[in-house]
Amino acid sequence: MVEERPELRVAVVGYGLGGRAFHAPFVAAEPGLRLAAVVTGDPERGAAVAARYPDTEVVKQVDEVFARSGDFDAVVVTTPNGTHAGLARQALEAGLHAVVDKPLAGTSAAARELFALAEARGLVLQAYQNRRFDGDFRTLRGLIAEGRLGAVRRFESRFERWRPVPKGGWKEDGDPAHLGGILFDLGTHVIDQAVALFGRPERVYAEVLSRREGDATDDDAFVALTHRGGVLAHLWVSAVAPDLGPRMRVLGDRAAYVKHGMDVQEAALRDGAVPGGPGWGAEPEEAWGVLGDVTDGFAPVPTVNGDYGAFYRGFAAAVREAGGSPRLPVPPAESVAVLEVIEAARHSAAAGGAVELSGDPG
Repeated sequence: MVEERPELRVAVVGYGLGGRAFHAPFVAAEPGLRLAAVVTGDPERGAAVAARYPDTEVVKQVDEVFARSGDFDAVVVTTPNGTHAGLARQALEAGLHAVVDKPLAGTSAAARELFALAEARGLVLQAYQNRRFDGDFRTLRGLIAEGRLGAVRRFESRFERWRPVPKGGWKEDGDPAHLGGILFDLGTHVIDQAVALFGRPERVYAEVLSRREGDATDDDAFVALTHRGGVLAHLWVSAVAPDLGPRMRVLGDRAAYVKHGMDVQEAALRDGAVPGGPGWGAEPEEAWGVLGDVTDGFAPVPTVNGDYGAFYRGFAAAVREAGGSPRLPVPPAESVAVLEVIEAARHSAAAGGAVELSGDPG
């Protein structure tokens, strides 16, 4: 366990979209954290870091961070998917807490090993599941907790895009070692939300397809989960959807919640906005979801502000509690369950039938 300091020194490994938009701004904004370093070998990205964060060191090689582990308390891994597990292991072996972009690893077994290593060393390891802090998801959690939907019977969630021409790059090159494809990308988000709401499912059915010419990975998928108690989660992810369905459609025995459109934080972050402050994550009224039924009608429900910063506040608090019983933003068992679902989804799609999840859920 690291010596407690006023701020935890964080090195962000990678400065593509993930590092630039989803990690560095929140590390820099969180009072309990300090953006001590960014690792990038790209001169243009290094210059961008220096311009935006003049007090942050630019490191060209990640091995330097591990060699200088005494200069840091935690690392954030936001590199191509296939490197996540290896860099997470190196961080933990260097005695550093770690946040790792989803997917944490390529298999549930590999994720279990990493969490076991973190626990043995008294370190905090977290898969970065920022969509738990989308405004629509926070709103839905509140509606369920307040009983306004009644007993949830069906959770429909979509994360769809219209990109009929592949963009190229490692996400679409088909090498299994790169962990590309839509399931490991957008699928991780919607599966994680279902697991967060209803727990590890008991049964998985999936259709996983490659629709675009020149795309060697899956780009269109449907996953159906059966949770304990009979809740059904129907999840769609696609790069080839010329019409975008509801972001969420949740049916209970008292009412339904229907929401279109994505959380506003990503667009703001891509534009370089600084997170936090009044109005951060606030959605315009015309984008709010609705609650009701076809008999009595539907009424708008104000969307709770999105708050990706809550993940890093929780991470900082957990690090300070490491060695005790930290409260984690993303419980490790749920991160493992997400990977179990992806594994089962691939088996289901290949065999053409449902797959039962059995054995140890941890």
